[in-house]
Amino acid sequence: MADLSSRVAMISGANRGIGAAIADHLSKQGWRLSLGVRDPSRLSAPADKARTLVHDFDARRSSSEKAWVQATADHFGRIDAVIANAGVAAAKTVIEAEDEELEDLFQVNVRSPLRLVRAAWPWLVRPGRGRVITIVSLSGLRVKAAKAGLYATSKFAALAMTHAVRHAGWDDGIRATAVCPGFVATDMAIGLTARPPEDMTQPADIARLVGVILDLPNTASVAEIPINSTLEEML
Repeated sequence: MADLSSRVAMISGANRGIGAAIADHLSKQGWRLSLGVRDPSRLSAPADKARTLVHDFDARRSSSEKAWVQATADHFGRIDAVIANAGVAAAKTVIEAEDEELEDLFQVNVRSPLRLVRAAWPWLVRPGRGRVITIVSLSGLRVKAAKAGLYATSKFAALAMTHAVRHAGWDDGIRATAVCPGFVATDMAIGLTARPPEDMTQPADIARLVGVILDLPNTASVAEIPINSTLEEML
């Protein structure tokens, strides 16, 4: 029987929005947390400092993932889950965008999460029930509009990456899930739409779903979860 009493989760982009909500929820559920943020000094003090590590993490810096994983392993002696939440958006069509803008989206939304999972892989294998959750987006499942095209291109890749991780880790007990929300009431989403925050999905609701996914046994794996606050066909 796996020891679930001292599980450790790494959460990128944990300083605000969805990442902060996930951290708060998992802390209350008894998880020990390693929070990756670009500026640790700006993160509010965690509720339980003895069970929380705050570490510098920048998805645009290719050495950042290994350093954060090593610090987490040194501090806690185990890693049970990686939650790749950090991401960036761009409201541009694929025709308007420059190569550098596409490169930046892939760096943050695809390459960095994959590097993080690779670095943590030896630790995720150990418990026999390692978990990988990628906060993708509904834009990883459809292209809503022309201006969403550039962002969707990176998120389709993030979705595929999550499925690839799921296949790669299956025999070792690793389960990977893509969580795909539409508009969530965060700073990033509020800047992209005129919809009021109260009409959007709330970060705390995403956090609750993440908690459920992490607690599912290996025999109840969920590959994708689309989440929406509006009615769309097929989603």
